[in-house]
Amino acid sequence: MGETILALGLGFFLGSLPCGFWLARAKGVDIRKKGSGNIGATNVGRILGKEWGYLVFALDAVKGWLAVWVAAEFLQTGDTGAVLTGMAAVAGHVFSPWLDFKGGKGVATSAGVLLGLAPAVLAITAAVWGISFAAKRIVSVSSLLAATAFPFLVMWLEPRRHALLLAAFALAGLVWFRHRDNLQRLRKGTENGFPKKKSGIRKRKQK
Repeated sequence: MGETILALGLGFFLGSLPCGFWLARAKGVDIRKKGSGNIGATNVGRILGKEWGYLVFALDAVKGWLAVWVAAEFLQTGDTGAVLTGMAAVAGHVFSPWLDFKGGKGVATSAGVLLGLAPAVLAITAAVWGISFAAKRIVSVSSLLAATAFPFLVMWLEPRRHALLLAAFALAGLVWFRHRDNLQRLRKGTENGFPKKKSGIRKRKQK
């Protein structure tokens, strides 16, 4: 019991570290006042450049993976304890005490948690995200579709892990809740997206 409580506290602490905010601040930018105001990878990438967005995504994912690894491998909390620790990491990211209990949307940190708990589920969830992004070029749509697929993939691939299934539904709901502003913009048709890449054939014709 003591190990699980320690793991939960450590998970929340790791998740709460606002990597995107700190990296942007180091470059003289308050990311909360730029673009969408979110501290996550997408907004950082838009404001500071793609390479910084990729770095933020990686760091936020590592927070989730490390929390689960410490719980499962170091503190030996068992599967349920590791799942709860992963959820604590996502909660820390979304409600960061470093930023007055405001934070990111939890997608990258959830991906890191999933990498530690169920890599096969993550692989297919990432494929859902990638296919959606290739078709629509809108990060929020891809994230919402991937979050929706997540618990059903757990039911398919990990049917006996009840704690993980409950966590999957909870995390999917949290991702939808955190994207409520995006949903409003999607309804209005004002959500930001990335331009579709032109094929090599079209580029050659244009030349």
